[in-house]
Amino acid sequence: MSKNLPYIMPSPQPQVEENFAAYQTTHQFYHEVHTRLEFQRYCEWYYTTAERNRQELQRMRGELNIFQWFRRR
Repeated sequence: MSKNLPYIMPSPQPQVEENFAAYQTTHQFYHEVHTRLEFQRYCEWYYTTAERNRQELQRMRGELNIFQWFRRR
């Protein structure tokens, strides 16, 4: 039985191992690139939104506050 084992489950060839290692490295590289690009897009969106909110807050502070008229005591 043990001498038939190589026919049932052949040992991996060096070329197959090298190809799989190259595939795995390439896959991890592109995953890392994708993750970094997504993070960069998020940071750009966050900074743009924060700046827009700051500008809107400054505009709101400069406007006349109508609700103060109704809340006079």
